[in-house]
Amino acid sequence: MSVPQVLLDPAVSSSGVVSPSASPGPAKLGVLYEHPAWFERLFAELDRRGIHYHKLPAPDHFYDPGARDQRFALIFNRMSPSADRRNHGSGILYTQSWLGHLEALGTRVINGSKAFRYETSKALQLSLLHSLALPFPKARVIHDPKHAVEASQGLRFPVVVKPNVGGSGAGIVRFDSRDDLRAAVQEDRIALGYDHVGLVQEFIPARGGHITRVETLAGQYLYAIQVHLTGETFDLCPADICQTTRGESLNNACVVEAAKAGLKVESYSPPADVVSAVERIVQAAGIEIGGIEYVVDERDGQLYFYDVNALSNFVADAPRVIGFDPFVNLVDFLVAELANV
Repeated sequence: MSVPQVLLDPAVSSSGVVSPSASPGPAKLGVLYEHPAWFERLFAELDRRGIHYHKLPAPDHFYDPGARDQRFALIFNRMSPSADRRNHGSGILYTQSWLGHLEALGTRVINGSKAFRYETSKALQLSLLHSLALPFPKARVIHDPKHAVEASQGLRFPVVVKPNVGGSGAGIVRFDSRDDLRAAVQEDRIALGYDHVGLVQEFIPARGGHITRVETLAGQYLYAIQVHLTGETFDLCPADICQTTRGESLNNACVVEAAKAGLKVESYSPPADVVSAVERIVQAAGIEIGGIEYVVDERDGQLYFYDVNALSNFVADAPRVIGFDPFVNLVDFLVAELANV
């Protein structure tokens, strides 16, 4: 006789990290996450609705690959590709394995292994854009810094070298000339990041000094914002932006890095063809909640998609910036999915 097995989630069963609303009884929903602060609004909205769920902090999580029982009917994957910046990088590949295990069991996973694979590979993101015949900045994929100079042949300078596994602009460095790039290679100043894969990519000067981020939910357009840049950072995480274009402070905007106070944000309505393209991207990537970023080249007006995100934190102080609270829409979506599992 086989011995019944259960999926082990120490974040729930051992450490007791359980949401207050989950305590009265079993929860069908588990939320895997890594960043300690980015999802407070999500948890608050779930609590407000009285929805039972379990918090599953990725750094404390492990599982039994021989398990047959499904602890959760629905898993919401909120693992961050920038976890390595917070000494949680071991959870990135671990998450990919766990999501695959869950899917093999038949567990419903929001932003599952396919979405997470694109989330954690900027190289794959560009291949996806190419397959969809959508424009993106010219780039070369390398796995050793010594290839950076040779790989830059045929690219227009300035270029940026960016880690394949990024998040919030982590590790991106700009080089204005091939000589600058060569010097960085010779001085061992090129870091390719977590998986030792990186992109050498044309830098696109932003028309109007801003990029656009389009957020989607259930594969459909939700809202868009324009992020006005300072030119001093590539870290564009909209949840951490601290001012509107009118210079107003945003409540709880700077979750992590208050130095982003120079960035400004405003609501924006993209053209219909851009919205259609964004929806094609997220649907092809299996991303059920995520954001796509694009920039318009100030030199010739060409639009380029350059980042595909399965981890959307939403803009800070959203009701003031975009006129509604997207976490309400998100929890509506989770409730509908729970009803179907």
